[in-house]
Amino acid sequence: MQYTIGEVAKILNLPTSTLRYYDKEGLLPNVQKSQTGLRIFQEEDLEWLKIINCLKKTGMQIKDIKKFVEYSLEGDSSIEKRLQLLQKQREHVQQQIENYQENLKIINYKCDFYEQAKKLGSTANIKTVPVDSIVSKK
Repeated sequence: MQYTIGEVAKILNLPTSTLRYYDKEGLLPNVQKSQTGLRIFQEEDLEWLKIINCLKKTGMQIKDIKKFVEYSLEGDSSIEKRLQLLQKQREHVQQQIENYQENLKIINYKCDFYEQAKKLGSTANIKTVPVDSIVSKK
């Protein structure tokens, strides 16, 4: 099945400008163009875009996504390079998750604090604890 840039934008909930940018940066090497210069996307292009979008959402820089695409085009000879790139990103995402969990603990504590204050009508008689005691020590 073939898709226009507008259809792909709707399917992936991305602006068409982002898709054009990805193509300009070489992240979509297999996207075909019509005789009039319009991009024609195939199913495999959508799969690539889903992977690119995932990597971008996890904070991977465009230059590193481009490396991943280039390595993928090299075929099996670059399996180790792709694996290393993804392992590095996985570590980055795991660290982000840990950071979010620590921040969530603090927010949960403050929500509990203010829910109690709301019931009592004041924060005056509620004992507070230092933030450092809420989050785990590393």
